[in-house]
Amino acid sequence: MALAIRDVREHDLDAVLALNNTAGRSILVLDADRLHYFYEHADYFRVAEIDGHLAGFLIALREGGHYESLNYRWFSKHYPEFLYIDRIVIANAYRRHGLGRIFYSDAHSYAEVRVPLLTCEVFLEPRNDIVVLFHGTYGFQEVDQQRMGENGPQVSLLAKDLPSYAYVRDTWLEQGGLPDVPWLAERDRPGKNDAAPHPRSGEQHS
Repeated sequence: MALAIRDVREHDLDAVLALNNTAGRSILVLDADRLHYFYEHADYFRVAEIDGHLAGFLIALREGGHYESLNYRWFSKHYPEFLYIDRIVIANAYRRHGLGRIFYSDAHSYAEVRVPLLTCEVFLEPRNDIVVLFHGTYGFQEVDQQRMGENGPQVSLLAKDLPSYAYVRDTWLEQGGLPDVPWLAERDRPGKNDAAPHPRSGEQHS
């Protein structure tokens, strides 16, 4: 089995959209425009390929965006720097094989040389103990709870400290930037400098 984690490409978007919208009620539906916005603006948007088939994806955003997500806005209000995991989706055929942990490890590696905090949320209604346990064992701690809108579900807001960031900041970020090597490179986003507002998000992880 050949596994590759790589930045999303435009030709992946139809398959990503189909995977997102068949993932079940724990993942909020996207439309094509919303997904394309993530393609242009998300700081981290990577897919997993297994033997050439799309097996999953993870989307995450840095602070400072005009994102309409209530949960992203909560983190923006409380923390000056973070990487927010908006959603992770794993295809049914590849669940329970550790791909979620591989994605989270990759996102952690991306985040810890850029920000001091990795953040996300999990739904508490309906409660999914497997998801809650996954995040707890990966080092996330609850920092608050809130309801997504007047009639929306209750969510647990989670954050994970990234202790390596202080060393990277002092050694490289404040001394001219990260080394110019491929694994530290930013993804090339078509709309990287476009400051248009983010659309509203779906906010759940599975």
